[in-house]
Amino acid sequence: MGITFGGLTLSWLLAFSLGAVSLTSARSRELAQARQALEDQQRTQRMIAQDAPLESILEAICQMLERQLPGAICSIMLADGEKNHLYLAAGEGLPAPYRKAMTSIRIGIDSGACGSAAFLQEPVICADIASDERWQGYKDTALKNGLRACWSYPVLGGDGKLLGTFATYYPSVAEPDTFHQVLIEKAAGLVALAVERAQVRRSLQESEQRYRSLFVHHPDAVFSLDLDGRFLTANATCGAITGYAPEEMLSRSFVDFVQPDDIERLTQNVNAAKRGHVERYEFVLHDRDGQAHVISMINTPIIVNGKIEGVYGIGQDITANRVQQTQLRTLERCVEASVNGIVIADATQPDQPIIYANSAFSHMTGYSQDEIIGRNCRFLQGEESDTQVVSRIRGHVKAQRDIHVTLCNYRKDGTLFWNDLYIAPVRDDAGLVTHFVGVQHDITEHKAFEARLAHLASHDALTRLPNRSLFEERLLAEFSASQRRGKQVAVLFVDLDEFKPINDNLGHAVGDQLLIEVAQRLLTAVRPKDTVARLGGDEFVILQADVHDDIHVMGVVERMLPALAQPYCIDDQELYLTASIGIAMSQPSTIHPQALIQQADMAMYQAKQQGRNAYHWFNHTLTDSVSERMVLRNDLQEAIDNEGFELYYQPLINREGQLSGVEALLRWPHPEKGFIPPARFIPLAEATGQIMPISEWVLTRACRDMQTLADQGYGAVKAAVNLSPLQFHRANFLATLRATLDATGLPAEQLELELTEGILLDNTEAAIDTLHALRSMHIPVAIDDFGTGFSSLSYLKNLPISTVKIDRSFIKELPHSGDDAAIVQGIISMAHHLGLNVVAEGIETPPQHERLMEYQCDIFQGFGLAKPMPLDKLKHFLQGLEHTPITLETKVSSP
Repeated sequence: MGITFGGLTLSWLLAFSLGAVSLTSARSRELAQARQALEDQQRTQRMIAQDAPLESILEAICQMLERQLPGAICSIMLADGEKNHLYLAAGEGLPAPYRKAMTSIRIGIDSGACGSAAFLQEPVICADIASDERWQGYKDTALKNGLRACWSYPVLGGDGKLLGTFATYYPSVAEPDTFHQVLIEKAAGLVALAVERAQVRRSLQESEQRYRSLFVHHPDAVFSLDLDGRFLTANATCGAITGYAPEEMLSRSFVDFVQPDDIERLTQNVNAAKRGHVERYEFVLHDRDGQAHVISMINTPIIVNGKIEGVYGIGQDITANRVQQTQLRTLERCVEASVNGIVIADATQPDQPIIYANSAFSHMTGYSQDEIIGRNCRFLQGEESDTQVVSRIRGHVKAQRDIHVTLCNYRKDGTLFWNDLYIAPVRDDAGLVTHFVGVQHDITEHKAFEARLAHLASHDALTRLPNRSLFEERLLAEFSASQRRGKQVAVLFVDLDEFKPINDNLGHAVGDQLLIEVAQRLLTAVRPKDTVARLGGDEFVILQADVHDDIHVMGVVERMLPALAQPYCIDDQELYLTASIGIAMSQPSTIHPQALIQQADMAMYQAKQQGRNAYHWFNHTLTDSVSERMVLRNDLQEAIDNEGFELYYQPLINREGQLSGVEALLRWPHPEKGFIPPARFIPLAEATGQIMPISEWVLTRACRDMQTLADQGYGAVKAAVNLSPLQFHRANFLATLRATLDATGLPAEQLELELTEGILLDNTEAAIDTLHALRSMHIPVAIDDFGTGFSSLSYLKNLPISTVKIDRSFIKELPHSGDDAAIVQGIISMAHHLGLNVVAEGIETPPQHERLMEYQCDIFQGFGLAKPMPLDKLKHFLQGLEHTPITLETKVSSP
């Protein structure tokens, strides 16, 4: 029997006490577990609130649930950005090999518990991994690492989007009850909270980084001001523009960096931004070094929680842009003001349309801007546009190279104009061609002027006939063509007879009209395909191609001569004129067709010698004389160039046997042919114009020799020099004469000029004026060969001359011819009555000298007294005169 207390046995009491102790212990454990769970949850929440690392938070959540569910191993997997895979974020309790195998898994219906839960976005309970088909890919790995059951819950964000999964593993087959589900769902909620907060924090950090990157690296000046206008922030560009380091600008007012004149305006703009407005404006900022910058500024309010706390500023340095804009405006004005047409085509478009054309282009082409823009430049081309030039343009454009061409284009009204066109590609900074610029200049007038010049270069300005150059071109072409056809060409050289007197007496205006009329008559006399050309002066030449025989040429000549001989009515005057024609025809032996012109010229001279108003055929006997003449002319020119002449002096003796003077006589000692007579080369020199340099040499040499005699003590010897008509009538004759006297130092009185009567026939009044000028220079003048010309005696009494020279033709038969004696005596008597001295030439015998002495002749000249001699011999002659006067018995002649 047991001990009892108040009716209760001791054993019962002991049993009750033990039960009470057991209940108290269980309650304590529950309370301890609840307290631990609460502390774990609070610690996790603090970690979340304090922005602890997400990995630490997630691991703490796993450890918390593992303490609440003994035997459980927890893991957390998070979804990637594309929601295609899960990656292991927490689960240190899992075996290491399994963690390595489960680092990343695919989200899918058959990807284990976690992949399936993420795919379905609902819990997936795998009570036995060994028999679960969803673990086919991971079963062996899980079982090998002692994992038999897995419960996975999706972790969803507040917006319902998948964040990841929370998984609970067990080493044995197991299913969760309501208690497990509640704990796991709470843990998943903490995971969602932690992940979303981490995402927000990361988003804020990224946003801050983006803002900071934009702020720091912005190419424009970016800054912020507080409500007092002081800098809160400033990026590096602010420093680059102002010249101040950003930290130097902080806490300083913006007015410290602007010009005084801009403070009020910029303050108004900043204040407007503080009132919530967006302000855009420009101002000029001077940096630390005083350099000006044009700034384009934007001010915006800084709004935080609906309250304006400051002002943002973004300033762009547009100084370079302004300069560029100014340059562009200047360029645009220049382009618009240009007289050249300028177009710009878009090279990036298939048909390269025109996107710009200046007003000069519109004016030049006649098209308006609306009709130009959008079209390809080829719309200016037409039928006359050179296809080869167009092809070159296209090739250069395709190759993106510039080109300069001249192209025929058409205006809107269909008229043609010549376009001097330059096209150049325009490249961007990368070197890519973006546009083509075309510059065109209307050179139509220039082309017309060139055509006129070309016509003038190949045609005679007076008659409009082809000139020698064009005639020779046609002669060469027709000669080649006629040879191929087995035919001949004929050249007719036409020279007008006695045209010069008409031209000189009636004036050049009448002469020109006469030449024009002659040209028209020549054109009428020939076939249309024949060429009539004017060589110059009164010389014309005619080319006849495809000639069968000389009968055809004769027909043209016989029509031509009568036609040219018909009267010409010029300025109410009836003039008569004839022509001489020379004819040359090509032969099988003809090589150079230009030779036909020379042959016809030679034949024409033969026609003139036949009495004029005639024609003559060329034959090769003419060539021989002409060739000889050409050789002599060449030799003569060589003598002129090398001063290959000599001057001889023939003494003139007065009645007392003393020297009155000397006559300078030209001699030409040819190196091969010996002395060539003046009668042979002087006419040739006069015909070729070579007489001018020869005459100037004779005059200079004679003056120099006479001055030499004076300097050497031989006294003042007067020299008579013959003048050619060309020399006398030259406009600068008197000036040249004065220059010669000045250069040689010879007094004018020691020079006497001899003229022939023929000189006075040409332009008599001008000749008399020149003679008066010579008299005013104290230069005496003698008329040479007097009595052989046809000058009027009425002129003789008015001529300012000092001497007449009787021609030797009257002296030769003087002792035996009463006629010659009468003429000589008459000349001497007439000259003396006019106060003139008389010189008799060609005295060779004593009877001639005696008769002249009897007729009171003043001066005597001839081989009978003294022969012409060079200067050295003349010196000896002068020395002899000092002792013995000259007579025919005591004459001294040169060897």
